[in-house]
Amino acid sequence: MKGRRGIRIRQGGDRTQGRGLGSMGGPKAAGPAGFCVCPKCGLRVPHARGVPCIERKCPKCGTTMVRK
Repeated sequence: MKGRRGIRIRQGGDRTQGRGLGSMGGPKAAGPAGFCVCPKCGLRVPHARGVPCIERKCPKCGTTMVRK
């Protein structure tokens, strides 16, 4: 539902500008460049476009990778 000035009001009263996920930065807006980093051993590998880092395992120690 739209309120005044194009601000969307979600059911329950939450307000949003309609920017979508990741528009303010953070892991959902990281884009195709960057690295997947192992939080345990620190290994950095180039991010593979279309493959979320959290779906990758560190080739060195097997820990789930995170995006940096």
